[in-house]
Amino acid sequence: MADALSVIPASVLRNLSDKLYEKRKNAALEIEGIVKQLAASGDHEKISSVISLLTTEFTYSPQANHRKGGLIGLAAATVGLTSEASQHLEQIVPPVLNSFSDQDSRVRYYACEALYNIAKVVRGDFIIFFNQIFDSLCKLSADSAANVQSAAHLLDRLVKDIVTESDQFSIEEFIPLLRERMNVLNPFVRQFLVGWITVLDSVPDIDMLGFLPDFLDGLFNMLSDSSHEIRQQADSALSEFLQEIKNSPSVDYGRMAEILVQRAASPDEFTRLTAITWINEFVKLGGDLLVPYYADILGAILPCISDKEEKIRVVARETNEELRSIKGEPEEAFNVGAILSIARRQLDSEWEATRIESLHWISTLLDRHRSEVLCFLNDIFDTLLKALSDSSDEVVLLVLDIHACIAQDPQNFNQIVVFLVHNFQINHSLLERRGPLVIRRLCVLLGAERVYRELSTILEEEADLYFACIMVQALNLILLTSSELSELRKLLKQSLANAAGKKLFVSLYASWSHSPMAIISLCLLAQMYQHASAVIQSLVEEDIDVKFLVQLDKLVRLLETPIFAYLRLQLLEPGRYVWLLKALYGLLMLLPQQSAAFKILQTRLKTVPSYSFNGDQLKQASSGNPRTQILHGVSQITLDGDITHDNGNLQNEIDFSSRLDHFQQIQQQHRTLTAKSQAQSQSRNSCTSLLKEVPKAEEPRQHPTSDTNRPPSRLSKKGSGR
Repeated sequence: MADALSVIPASVLRNLSDKLYEKRKNAALEIEGIVKQLAASGDHEKISSVISLLTTEFTYSPQANHRKGGLIGLAAATVGLTSEASQHLEQIVPPVLNSFSDQDSRVRYYACEALYNIAKVVRGDFIIFFNQIFDSLCKLSADSAANVQSAAHLLDRLVKDIVTESDQFSIEEFIPLLRERMNVLNPFVRQFLVGWITVLDSVPDIDMLGFLPDFLDGLFNMLSDSSHEIRQQADSALSEFLQEIKNSPSVDYGRMAEILVQRAASPDEFTRLTAITWINEFVKLGGDLLVPYYADILGAILPCISDKEEKIRVVARETNEELRSIKGEPEEAFNVGAILSIARRQLDSEWEATRIESLHWISTLLDRHRSEVLCFLNDIFDTLLKALSDSSDEVVLLVLDIHACIAQDPQNFNQIVVFLVHNFQINHSLLERRGPLVIRRLCVLLGAERVYRELSTILEEEADLYFACIMVQALNLILLTSSELSELRKLLKQSLANAAGKKLFVSLYASWSHSPMAIISLCLLAQMYQHASAVIQSLVEEDIDVKFLVQLDKLVRLLETPIFAYLRLQLLEPGRYVWLLKALYGLLMLLPQQSAAFKILQTRLKTVPSYSFNGDQLKQASSGNPRTQILHGVSQITLDGDITHDNGNLQNEIDFSSRLDHFQQIQQQHRTLTAKSQAQSQSRNSCTSLLKEVPKAEEPRQHPTSDTNRPPSRLSKKGSGR
């Protein structure tokens, strides 16, 4: 310090802290000359002493003018040192950088000016302070004082020039600082950062692409900035990097893919579009290199397929197809379970297009990796069943296709049908809304006979009698009306002539017994008219309720459809098909006379010709109990006109008596359940009535009014009139 005071006159030091800029400037020029002389003489010890004096007594002074003088003095000393300034930079630069955070904006301004002049002198030698300088400039770019921002901008341009021409710049040391600063939201700082990224990327010797994953997320974050200029700059930088990726032989797709997946879910449309565009290019360029990130990428694409922005939807669909064309193998880190998990999760999406594509992916995986998918069957099964209640028919059909593919294995087939029945049981509305579509589609995909036999076997053991009844009624209606089941109906019509048809009839009979109308329909379809008549006559009072009459109404109307055209034509020969006629008249007798169904069936029966009646046949058909006739085997009329020996043997193979017993047992169970339910309901109503009567008992009793005081009722008026 003493050496410095002996070198620098007191008047110079006094002027250096003067409030007038001109005096400070002149004092700085004198210091420059003094330092230049000392440098020429090689007295670096005194130069250090001068710099130390300027630092401690001026730049760290509590007086603003002293700090301003100290900064201008340090710059002057650096200019005086010229080529020898590099060995004193450790003393000169830190106090200047410290002044960047000064409370006085003028001091910050002079700090920018001082460092600018220092940088011009030392050029590349001050690269060792680059990170500190960059950090200070980052803060000054958002300074509240316009003149400080302007000065910082000039300094920034100079530093960029120095860095681009320097061979000492270390990108490895700089990237951590850049990554940290990329999260700043200030628009001026963001512009500053994008500017530096663009400049460094333009330097051939600096590999910014290799460090792109470190600041890629920050660039994407800027795409949603409120400033159009910042969005434009960020987009321009990203476009440049994407072009470099296309031309680069080796790229770290993995780390960047993780960032892009997150950004594809951004609430900002422009960010989503840019992210999905990058993913699209990555899938095209990376191919098999992206197999480990397959599931994550799929998770980003599927929601974008239903994006409200058309451009995003188009790119997402294209990317989806590209991704599906990559045939990864489990040995290559292709995670079937992870992809299934993504597809299953997206089945809960509110958007139909996303749900459809999720199902396409599950179907694709089943085709390519069936055994692996079946290992995860328990994870996706419930979701697939839940999807059967989807509001979209296309979704339901795709789900059924997947179920059918899974059901190729016998054990899976049984499991699917059991789960399906269980789903219908816990959700009756699903049976009403989707039951016909589901059953018909499964019949097409898996075979109608196979599906109906399995359903019948399950329902035969069903403990919930009410559900079994409505399920059988639904299946029966589908059987009678669906074009997909026409072959099954043909087989049943041949039950008297075909062993396969007879077996099918027998297999359905047990479960169909839960519904009288279903059994009667099945018998009419299979041309088992005598047994149909026996079933009708076995019905008791409790069986014929409103629900029964509704089902009977449906059957009567179905008898008028083309499906039962053969039956109506058989009425042309009433003498040959006596039991058919008796069964139809039995149904007619069960219908209320004023109902539309009664009139329809009565009209049809009136058209039956009487010319072919045989008195003996009619007498046999009309006398006695059909059950007794079944037991005694009245062969000449049980065949309803078809009396060949073979057919008689086929029919005789069916034990109709035990079938009728089974039907009556099932119906008795239904009656018991209904009676119990009604008793419980009446008990609840009685309790409710008693509770209501309690407050009435406390009310004062009123004297009954005499009949003479009552107003005459409508009935009494009519009586008196008569």
